[in-house]
Amino acid sequence: MERPSRTAQPAPRSPAARTDLAARFDAIRGTTRALAAPLSAEDCAIQSMPDASPTKWHLAHTTWFFETFILAPNATGYRAFDPSFKVLFNSYYNGVGDKHPRPERGLLSRPALAEVLAYREHVNHAMQDLLATGLEAPLAALVDLGLHHEQQHQELILTDLKHMLSRNPLRPAYQKQWPLTAVEPRKASWIGVEGGVREIGHAGDGFTFDNETPRHRVFLEDFEIASNPVTHGDFIAFIEDGGYRRPELWLSMGWDAVNARGWEAPMYWEKRDGQWHTFTLRGLAPVEPNTPVCHISFLEAEAYARWAGARLPTEAEWEIASALAPMEGNFLESGAYHPLALREAVAHGVPAQMFGDVWEWTRSDYGPYPGFQPAEGAVGEYNGKFMCGQYVLRGGSCATPASHIRASYRNFFPPDARWQFSGVRLARDAR
Repeated sequence: MERPSRTAQPAPRSPAARTDLAARFDAIRGTTRALAAPLSAEDCAIQSMPDASPTKWHLAHTTWFFETFILAPNATGYRAFDPSFKVLFNSYYNGVGDKHPRPERGLLSRPALAEVLAYREHVNHAMQDLLATGLEAPLAALVDLGLHHEQQHQELILTDLKHMLSRNPLRPAYQKQWPLTAVEPRKASWIGVEGGVREIGHAGDGFTFDNETPRHRVFLEDFEIASNPVTHGDFIAFIEDGGYRRPELWLSMGWDAVNARGWEAPMYWEKRDGQWHTFTLRGLAPVEPNTPVCHISFLEAEAYARWAGARLPTEAEWEIASALAPMEGNFLESGAYHPLALREAVAHGVPAQMFGDVWEWTRSDYGPYPGFQPAEGAVGEYNGKFMCGQYVLRGGSCATPASHIRASYRNFFPPDARWQFSGVRLARDAR
């Protein structure tokens, strides 16, 4: 889901900063193109559900952002590649004008993929010309916003593509399957975290979305957080204990979803010869019990936590606990595109895999921080107006670019969403 907003700190105007911004522009735009490179034109055109978008649309919309918000108002003499794209590839920006209906993005057989790629090249050249002139700090900050917006869509390309390929009975792979090797199990433990008055939210320099601000104080009771995210093996135990058949474990909305949608396991799971398999971007593979469970909804995470005699952490608890862990992990750059098991033991008292692998559901509603003010203009629309009916996830996933994540990053989805790489880490009150 695309979430533009303002940055907390404007980008500097030095020659080195201009060069760095131009280099980052090329690198991030190049990564998006590389993600689409293995796909056919047919792959890029299909929309498998209303919540997903075709890869071709992602390629065009991220380009539309730079054309609409950067080039059109600021590049002297710039000519739009195709005026009709202003409507076709608008997403949620009501302040910009009309938009094509989201559920019908897969009906856009025209423009062809080749024309969308030509659109990207047209905008790339114009952007590099503009960047070479040197930008005032507010405009440089807007370019930085566009780059982080594009990184969000890099993750969406992979998650939406996975859903689309999963609907094909041939179970086609995006990339060649990797060998699944045996992994030593890691026993989870509880890590105590001291409560009191603490601060959360973005601090310091660097990019941030407005929903991460302002930094503010919260009061926490002492709590404990699990050293590891819940694994596929943990979740199999929940399933085998009748987890999807026991109404006492579920919120009302969750039990309704179980019955209405026939949920029996996480999304993409199926049994073959009595063994659980899951669809991955590298094809169908046996479920590796030591990897973090993914593609579960908030409703499933909540039911699992109740079954395990624990609870979900609040987002404040998660952020405070994350300070104990290094900001490293299995991100998009690893090329795995799937959560991985721990290969080495971590130090005592250090939470493992808090960043990368899977987004971790929290028990916190997605709402404004005290003193929150959305950005002015169309680029401020997305975050503030969606602060209703969704829950916060933290930490990034195996499809998130490493340079895009930080401890204060707030992702958010509806409670029944399952197609993202979403998992869970347990918490409990201090014993």
